[in-house]
Amino acid sequence: MKKKILMLCLCAGSFIVSRNAQAQIPVTDGANIAQSIVNSSQQLVQNTTTATNMIKNFQETVKIYQQGKAYYDALKSIHNLIRDARKVQKTILAIGEISDIYVTNFQKMLSDKNYSAEELSAIAFGYTRLLEESTDLLLEMKEVVNINGLSMTDAERMTVIDRVYNGVMRYRNLVNYYTQKNIAVSYLRSKRKGDTDRIMSLYGNTNERHW
Repeated sequence: MKKKILMLCLCAGSFIVSRNAQAQIPVTDGANIAQSIVNSSQQLVQNTTTATNMIKNFQETVKIYQQGKAYYDALKSIHNLIRDARKVQKTILAIGEISDIYVTNFQKMLSDKNYSAEELSAIAFGYTRLLEESTDLLLEMKEVVNINGLSMTDAERMTVIDRVYNGVMRYRNLVNYYTQKNIAVSYLRSKRKGDTDRIMSLYGNTNERHW
C-alpha cells in the first residue's frame, strides 16, 4: 500500500500545462483512495456491535486516510493549470476534504460519551453514503479525462467537469452540515449536564472545527 501511495504522489507531480492536461490528472487514483475509505467504512458499519469494537475497526479507515493524505498533499502543490484541469484538481481535493471532515470528526465522536454505539453506527453509515455518492461523481469525471473522453468536444468535456465539480462541492457542504448537526446533538446533551466545556474542547476551537 505504501508503494502505491508513493506512485500516486509521483503521478500527482506529473501534471503538465497543455490543452490535454486533464488527461494527465490521476482522477482514478483519487477515486480509488476515496473508494477504499468507503469500503472500510462499510465494513465498520456492518461488523460493529459495541463502541469499543467500533474504535478498533475504525483504525483501518484512519490508516487508509493517512496513507492517501500524501497523495492529496502532493496534488495541492500543483499550480498553473488550465481551467478544466484546475477544476478536476479542485474536485479531487474536495473529495479529500470530505474524507478529512469524516475521519477527523468521527474519530472524536468515538470518544464522545454522549453517543451510543447504535448512534455512532448510524452516523458512520451517513458519512459513508455521502462519501460513496460523491466518489461516484468523481468516477463519472474519470470518463472525460481518460481515453474514453477524448472523442468529446472541449465544450462537452467542460460541461461534464463543471457539473461534477458543482455536485462534489454540494456534497462537501452537505458533509459539513451533517457534521454540524451531529455535534449539535452532543452539545445539547452536554448542556443539560453542565458539561459543555468538554465538548468545545473535544471538537476544537473556532478555527479547527468543521461546525
